[in-house]
Amino acid sequence: HLTGRKLRDKVYRWHSGYIGGLREVRAETMLKTHPERVIEWAVQGMLPKNRLGRAMAKKLKVYRGAAHPHQAQQPVVMPASTKSEVR
Repeated sequence: HLTGRKLRDKVYRWHSGYIGGLREVRAETMLKTHPERVIEWAVQGMLPKNRLGRAMAKKLKVYRGAAHPHQAQQPVVMPASTKSEVR
């Protein structure tokens, strides 16, 4: 979840590689169309910017909703913790 006015104000930018190919999408639109991409880009931003980081990012699997093709994996929903619970 995004807090405050980030839904409206946060902008995701990327370049297509062509002249004038800068693309911009607001977080609100991105969450409606590609919610898994928001998580992927957030995690990639935290990884190292080198070969190892790219290899780690390839292993990340994010799915929309609870359905996934991995039969052996049975994920458990963990409640979000607050600052007081962390201490």
